[in-house]
Amino acid sequence: MSLRVCKNGHRFEKTSDCPVCPQCSSTEMKNAFGEEFPALGAPAFRALHNKGIKNLKSLTRFSEEELLSLHGFGPKALRLLKQTLKANGMTFLKNKK
Repeated sequence: MSLRVCKNGHRFEKTSDCPVCPQCSSTEMKNAFGEEFPALGAPAFRALHNKGIKNLKSLTRFSEEELLSLHGFGPKALRLLKQTLKANGMTFLKNKK
């Protein structure tokens, strides 16, 4: 594990070569997605952002399977978003069979 310092002076440790500061990434994602999104990890937020998802309503266009297929998006992020959608009276798109 190596100690890193981001451009804003935040100190953090990483085991990979990923240069993303967890604190800066979290703030950036909250600014992009708003307070309605739960606190997801940076990889999950980036996966959603890259798919064009900007808010809870846009999540309803995707099935759980589609989201789980995204790089960086896993079961924990899915569970947190599912709970948030349910609390707001929304659901993911039903899986196509």
